Amino acid sequence: MQKRRLPEVPGPLPDPPRVAWRKQMRERVLAEARVLAGQTGWDRVRVADLAQRAEVSRPSIYKEFGDRAGIGRALVQREAEEFLRPLSEVLDSKREHLSAALEAAVAYVLAEADANPFIGAVLAATRGGTDALLPYLTSRAEPVFSSAWLLLELWLGQAAPHVTADRRSEAADLAVRLTISYVLLPAPRPASAPSRVSRAVCAVLGVPFGG
Repeated sequence: MQKRRLPEVPGPLPDPPRVAWRKQMRERVLAEARVLAGQTGWDRVRVADLAQRAEVSRPSIYKEFGDRAGIGRALVQREAEEFLRPLSEVLDSKREHLSAALEAAVAYVLAEADANPFIGAVLAATRGGTDALLPYLTSRAEPVFSSAWLLLELWLGQAAPHVTADRRSEAADLAVRLTISYVLLPAPRPASAPSRVSRAVCAVLGVPFGG
C-alpha cells in the first residue's frame, strides 16, 4: 500500500515591499543614530542629519518614530536587547553557583559599559552636563531597568526556587540598582564591585555567599 505523502508546510512568506522597506529604513536610521550618538552625544543628533545619512526623508522618519524622543527610545530599546542577550547566557553558564553567577553577570555589565561606545558616550555626556538618553538607561521603567529586572527575577526563580517570590523580586531590584550605580561611576571602578553586589543580593535572598 502506497503511503500518503504529507503536504509540505510552506515557509514564511516574504514581507510585502512596503513593509520590507519600512524595516530596512528603521534599521538604517537607528544604526546611524547609534553612530552619531556615540560620536557626539545624543543631544547633538539632529533628525536632518539622520535623514541625510540614512538616505530617507525627514517626514518618513517622523512617521515611523513619532518624534526625536521616539528615535531615542527605539535606539535604547535596540541596545538593551543586544545588551541583555549575552547577560542571560552569562547567568545560565553558572546557574549551579548562584553567587558566582551574579558576580560574573555584574562583571560583564561593567566591562560592556566600558567597551560599548554608545553607552560610553551617554555616560561621558552626562558627566559633562546632561544627556537626554540617560534616563532611558537608568531610571525610566522601560526599556533597560525593567527588562534587566525581569530577566534577573526570572533567572532567580530557577536558580533559587526555594526563596519566596517577594525576596526574589527585591533581590533583583537591588542587583539592578547597585549595578547601574557602579556603571555611572567614572573608571576605574572598585575591583570588588561584582563581589559586593553579589554579596548584597545573597543577603536579601537569605542564601550563603559563595554557595
